[in-house]
Amino acid sequence: MSESPESLEVAHQWIEKAEHDLKNAEHTLTLEQDCPFDTICFHAQQCAEKYLKALLVSQSLDFPRTHDMRLLVQLVMSRLSLVLNIAEVLKLNRYERDRDPRGVGRRTDACHSPTPGGSPANGSNSLAGAGTIFKRVFL
Repeated sequence: MSESPESLEVAHQWIEKAEHDLKNAEHTLTLEQDCPFDTICFHAQQCAEKYLKALLVSQSLDFPRTHDMRLLVQLVMSRLSLVLNIAEVLKLNRYERDRDPRGVGRRTDACHSPTPGGSPANGSNSLAGAGTIFKRVFL
């Protein structure tokens, strides 16, 4: 597939939104004691998801409306010559997949911690996972 000017513009918009999620996650991490680490995990997942969607859009490849990182990675790896670590991606994916029908994320994901709101290590690890996807997709 070729990159059209229209698809590159839409890809740029996805990247901009991803960067906003990343900025929110990084800023929230600076709150230290009052930090809601589960929010960091959410924004890290959203950031990584939007990077993958930007890549697909830039190549004029269709994808379903989904938050399923596994599906997005499978689409990327099947249609483009890019290899991603599926285990790292699935750590980010759990946040969305474990949502209950009322839309409340359950704490059985990578940010799970005995402490309400997650833990500093889990928040930092989620940001690192989003960064890894960015590097593999765009560098």
